[in-house]
Formats: sequence, C-alpha cells, structure tokens
Amino acid sequence: MHSPHDPYVRVRGAREHNLKGVDVDIPRDVLAVFTGVSGSGKSSLAFGTVYAEAQRRYFESVAPYARRLIHQVGAPKVGEITGLPPAVSLQQRRAAPTSRSSVGTVTNLSNSLRMLFSRAGTYPPGAGRLDSDAFSPNTAAGACPACHGLGQVHETTEELLVPDPSLSVREGAVAAWPGAWQGKNLRDILDTLGYDVDRPWRELPAEQRAWILFTDEQPVVTVHPVRDADRIQRPYQGTYTSARRYVLKTFSDTKSPTLRAKAERFLTSAPCPACGGSRLRPEALAVTFGGRTIAELAALPLTDLAGLLDGGDETARVLTADLKSRIAPVVELGLGYLSLDRATPTLSAGELQRLRLATQLRSGLFGVVYVLDEPSAGLHPADTEALLTVLERLKAAGNSVFVVEHHLEVVRGADWVVDVGPGAGEHGGRVLYSGPPAELASVEESATAAFLFDESPGPARAVREPRGWLTVGPVTRHNLRAVTAGFPLGAFTAVTGVSGSGKSTLIGALTEDVAGVGRLVRVDQRPIGRTPRSNLATYTGLFDVVRKVFAGTEEARARGYGAGRFSFNVAEGRCETCQGEGFVSVELLFLPSTYAPCPDCGGARYNPKTLQVTYRGRSIADVLDLTVEAAAEFFADAPGAARSLGTLLDVGLGYLRLGQPATELSGGEAQRIKLASELQRGRRGHTLYLLDEPTTGLHPADVEVLMERLHGLVDAGHTVVVVEHDMTVVAGADWVIDLGPGGGDRGGRIVAAGPPQRVAGAAGSATAPYLARVMP
Repeated sequence: MHSPHDPYVRVRGAREHNLKGVDVDIPRDVLAVFTGVSGSGKSSLAFGTVYAEAQRRYFESVAPYARRLIHQVGAPKVGEITGLPPAVSLQQRRAAPTSRSSVGTVTNLSNSLRMLFSRAGTYPPGAGRLDSDAFSPNTAAGACPACHGLGQVHETTEELLVPDPSLSVREGAVAAWPGAWQGKNLRDILDTLGYDVDRPWRELPAEQRAWILFTDEQPVVTVHPVRDADRIQRPYQGTYTSARRYVLKTFSDTKSPTLRAKAERFLTSAPCPACGGSRLRPEALAVTFGGRTIAELAALPLTDLAGLLDGGDETARVLTADLKSRIAPVVELGLGYLSLDRATPTLSAGELQRLRLATQLRSGLFGVVYVLDEPSAGLHPADTEALLTVLERLKAAGNSVFVVEHHLEVVRGADWVVDVGPGAGEHGGRVLYSGPPAELASVEESATAAFLFDESPGPARAVREPRGWLTVGPVTRHNLRAVTAGFPLGAFTAVTGVSGSGKSTLIGALTEDVAGVGRLVRVDQRPIGRTPRSNLATYTGLFDVVRKVFAGTEEARARGYGAGRFSFNVAEGRCETCQGEGFVSVELLFLPSTYAPCPDCGGARYNPKTLQVTYRGRSIADVLDLTVEAAAEFFADAPGAARSLGTLLDVGLGYLRLGQPATELSGGEAQRIKLASELQRGRRGHTLYLLDEPTTGLHPADVEVLMERLHGLVDAGHTVVVVEHDMTVVAGADWVIDLGPGGGDRGGRIVAAGPPQRVAGAAGSATAPYLARVMP
C-alpha cells in the first residue's frame, strides 16, 4: 500500500485499446510527455486510462441523479491506479459548431465585457441601466429582434430558386423544392389550385410566379393524384408551401448537413439592416465605453482591446483590470489576433485548444493533473516557445501536466518522458521507457529516440524546376489585402507563417476556376463520417470489394446472397437487435445510459445466417476486425482490395482496423485516409493536391513515410501545396511562401517567397531562423 503522499501516479495492468497490461509510474508535479508513433497507444494511456479513471472517480462522488446529466467515458480497462489526483482534460475535439459560439463565449471574456458595459458604460440621457444580459446577442433581452441575434438575414431571389426559366413547373423549374414524392406533391397541389404546371416558367404571369415562390399563405386542398397503371392512389389533403418558405425552414430547422448545404445554395445572406450585423438591440448599442459600443470593442483584436481598456471611475478600473488579466494568457499563447466576436467554427482545433488552455491558466487550480492532446498542433515554432512557458506556469502553480505530443521541442522541454511503442496497433501498446528525456537515448527500440537526439539536417534535395505557374489573386479576404501569389506547377510548395497569418485563406483561393488548375483535390482534417456506421473500409470503397468477394463464395451463391447481404446497414444481413450497430444502449435508472455489446450478435453487427458464410475461414465480421496490415496479407490475391490496402499502408495506417468507426479517428488519421483513397484512384492527368497541415498528429517517423508519398506524387507530374509548420518538411520543399510577419492585422502579406534556402535567410520573417536551423 502506498502512502497518501505518494509522489507518483502508479498505473497497473492497463489494457485499454491496444495496451498490453501496461505498468508505469509517472511522477506528479512535473511536465510529462507521452511519445510514440501514431497508433502506438499514447492516447490510450494518457486519456483512455489516466484521465478516464480520474473522471470516473470524480463522478462516483456526484449524486446519481446529477450523474445522468453528464457525459461519461466509462470505466477504463485497468487493474488499479494509485496516487491519482483530480484531472482536467484539454482535447482537440471540437464541440458541435454553432454560429452563436465565439471566442468570447469560450473564454468567458464576453461575460466580463458585458459586465463592464452594464456597470460602467456611458448611457444616453434618461436611459435606464441595463443588466449584463441585455448586452448579449444570445439572450432574449439583448438579441436584435429582426435577426434573432444572428447578425445576418437570409433571403432568396427568383434567379436562385429557378435557375432555368425555360422549364415548366412539372419539369422541375423550381430547383429549390425537394425531390421524390414531396416535390411531386407540391406540383400536384399547384395543378389543383389552377396553375399551369406545363407552361415554361418564363411564360407564366409575373404575379403567379411571385405567388408560387414567395407567398406566406399555406392553402390546404384535396389532391386527386394522376393514376399510375400499377397502383391506385387515393385523394389526400395537401398543404402548399412556397419555395422561399420551404428553403428558409429547411435551412433553420434541419439536422442534416446535406439538406442544410442544399438549402444554402438558394439563399443569399447579408448583414441585418436593423442592427447592421452587430446582433444587438438598439438600447444596448446606445451604451458606450471610451466612446465605442460593445459591438465595436468585440470586433477588435484582443491585443488592441487590452490597449483601450483604461480610464473610468473606480468600478470601471476594477472591471477593466479583471478583463486585462483574462486577456493576457490568450495573448501570451499567440492568439492576440483573435477578436471576441470571431465564431468558434472558424477556428482551427489547435486555436480552440489554446483558448481553453488560456482559460485554465486563469482558473488558479492547483494539485490537478492536466491532460493535453498535442497542444503544439497547428503552431508555428515561434508560438511553441510561448506554449512551453505556459505549460511551465501551470506546473509551477502546483499541477502535474501530462501531454501527448510529437513535437520534439516540447519533448526536449519535458521533465519526464513516457515512450510507448515500439510500433502502431498490435505492434505497440508497451511502455518502452519512463524517465528523464536524456536517458531515452539508450532505448534501441524507441522510434522517438532516433529523432530526439539526432539533430543533423536531412539529406539535401535538389529543387525541381517548375513546368509553369499558377497565379492567385489579388485576394482580399479575412486579413489578406490584395495579395497575389505564384505557385509552381509540377513542384512541392510549402506555405508557412505564424498562426493567423492568412495561410489557410490563401490556399483557399486556389480553386478549379484558377487558370491552369485542372483537377483539384483538397485533403483536409475534417472527419470522414459523423457516426460509427462510417468507417475506414466504407470510406475508401474497400468494403464494396470485400462484400463482392464474400458474395462470390460458393456458400453465398448457393444461398442466393448478393453483395448487399454483407452490409451491416441492410436489413437482410444485419443483426436486427442492434440494427447493425454492434452495441445497444442500456438505460439505467438514475445513472447515465451505458453502451454494452449487443446480446444477440456479441458486437459482430450481423445476423447468424450472414456470419455462416466464410472466406478462407473468416466471416465478414472477422474481416472487419482485421488491421490494414493483416488484411493486406489476407487479400493479397484480390487485386481491388490489395490496391486499397497498399495505399493505406503507404501512408502509415497499417495499424487501423478495417471496421474502426470514423468517430474514433483523429484529424490526422482522417486526412491520411482521404489521401490514401485519392492515391488508389487511377492517374487522370495533372492534379493539384492541397493539404492543410498534413503532419499534424504525426510522429517524425510517420512524417517521413507521408513525405515520401507526397514527393512521389510530384515526381509523377502532379503539384502539391501544403500549409505546414514542420520545418523539416519545409526544408524539403521546392518553393516556400512565407506569410506574416505576425497574425491577424499584423499578418496577411507575403514576407518571403522562393526556394527554402532563400527564405531561410529572409529578413523580417518569423519562419526564417527556424528554417535555417534544419537546412542541409
């Protein structure tokens, strides 16, 4: 038994995901970094075991009724953990984006600013004092009544709703209407109401066109459908909805991203004329502080806002001092270019995580374990130094900081390293080393040690001669002001610069419309699916090939099973108890509902008859449980499957299981899956590949594998453009475009452009000194 003052967190028998009964001791009150190749089990140890157990213990102390309201991770598979303090997790996962969530709401800075205006603002003569709620666009007291606090109003036009006026209503002139039965129903109602649905749209009288598209009336009529030869259709009561009403309702109410995106195509958005886009009522906008409204202050970069918070009486000084102290850690983490009204969905995962980190710095907690997921992701090397200072401050306040990280500078700055590996998936799951970073050098199996202690530059790569140039611009968007950039064709270009300098905005201007682009492939880090039904095999098309292989077996042919039978989304093949999910939700009174493997299929997702069909001794469920690596051997002689699996191995994803749900994949893994599904397609002429930070979440060993593939694409005649912070990748590029010099208003222009050697010597570039260090 350890004493209550045991200075170590001691983990015994951790078996979460691929961990193989891991025992490890990690000291408290240190900056400890968990390293290892992608998929080695670092996150399973830090988040899936240590954090999950700390959270479980905390929830044990919460009243059972309250526990129902909190999302829980469930008990981790671990023998025991001792010496574990309470834990706070800061992960990269984004919450569901909402247009009402902003930098101000995430950091709670908006609350402080609203309080300042409520208590110390300058009111018009005779105006009553407003509560702080009246300065929020997210409350009934503050929201502009015309746009409900959204700042934008959506409208539509006849040109958008009817793109081809030569068609009749029956031929689908009203493109905004739904398809299938619902669209036919609206056309039948118009016919019943006496409108000519067979006349070309442009020949209909103007008042009829306006009524069909824009009326708010919803007449109900009895529709007598035209009889089909094969079935009798009875009369029914149909309600008419105009095209405008249908589009606006779909856009505001639908939960389906596809339907929402379709509705958006028929809408124009403009700042609300009532509040000018400020989202607030006139009463709130009449109050000022330092001569500015709350909307004007919320639109300023935080560094500028902090500079304006002076003056006023005693109350104002107390409130402004509090605001400044809250802004300081956000600026320190390199996010001073953000404004309070910047919407959360427009932030990168790294920016969002650092905002949460800044909030924690202010919270003053101590004796806590902070578990962070790659806080350096999306950070320029200059910003990484500021991050290390912040992590040191969290530690100095009496906390333990456990970080899952690939960035070597962060690893070198740690007090303790836990190296997991040696490989990924089944080849990982062991702790190779736990101790001070310097002694990791003697661990031969460690993939991290090879990169951590060898700082010699990589081999020099001959710069390719461009075949031509793509010119983009002048681009004026976000903080870019009339920027024009040239991208070499048939070459590898890296776009660099500090966070917020305008890199993603610049490559966003590269579209199919730019002269010379041809085919364009954008490979981002968005999830490949939002439900567990989407997985690696379904996304890459590999599952179609596998199902055909099973349908081709003698057993399947004898039973008359087609390829559809082997899909867990189809009623014939799936287990009906869990509807092909593999698990069922168990409702527990006074406790949160929990998920358990389906009692009928045991998590296999298929019904017994489907599972009786085997291919080389394995059922379809067994095949979904194989890793990419194992599946590549198993399907070696099935050409369609072998090609898909080969490209997944090429981008370093051999450790993933074929049936791994999309919801369990990291952004970096999702991006490499998209790249692999592109690589497996037949080469069709010149392609421009755009990748936004492809090395995020990758160990240096995996970066080498990925770069080999990307340079292979360029050697095959294609063009690759990456936004990148990893200087080893930038040093191996043919052309570098460096944006800056700072973020936000202090960025947005090209500081240097040219081969890496030239950019490494550019004056005034934040990137140059870091690039010079790794140049061969």
